[in-house]
Amino acid sequence: MSQAKTNARKCAVQALYQWQMSGDSLTRIETYFLEEEHLKGAQKTYFSELFHGVPKQLDVIDAALAEFVDRPVEKIDPVERAILRIGAYELINRLETPYKVIINEGVNLAKDFGADGSHKYVNGILDKVAQKQRAVEIAAKQRHKSGD
Repeated sequence: MSQAKTNARKCAVQALYQWQMSGDSLTRIETYFLEEEHLKGAQKTYFSELFHGVPKQLDVIDAALAEFVDRPVEKIDPVERAILRIGAYELINRLETPYKVIINEGVNLAKDFGADGSHKYVNGILDKVAQKQRAVEIAAKQRHKSGD
C-alpha cells in the first residue's frame, strides 16, 4: 500500500475523530485539514473518500461493526471507533484492496493513535468484519494455499 494512502488514512482518523467529538460540519473540518496542510504527503482524494464515505454510510458501517463489538458502537473509545469505521468502510467498499492490508493499516493506526493494546481490539474486530464481508476472497485464498 502506498505511503500516500497510509497518510490519507491517518488524516481521516483525525478528521473523523474531530467530527465525532465536535459534531462540526464535514466541510468545515475538511477545509481546516486542507488549509493547515495536514494533508501534505497524503492522497487527498482518498482522504476525502474516507472522510465523506464513513458518515454517508454510517448506518451500514456501524451495523457491520455491531455484530462483533462487545458494546454499542457509540460507546467505543472515539479513536478506536474512527479507526474501526474506516476499516469497515474499506472492507465493504474497497474490494480491490486486500483485506489483510486493510486490517494491517487499522492495526498500525491503533498503534499510532490508540491506547495501549487497542491494536489487538481493532485487529480482532476488523478480522471478524473481514470474515463476513470478504468471505469469498478469504475462501479463495485458503483454496489457493491448500493447492485446490
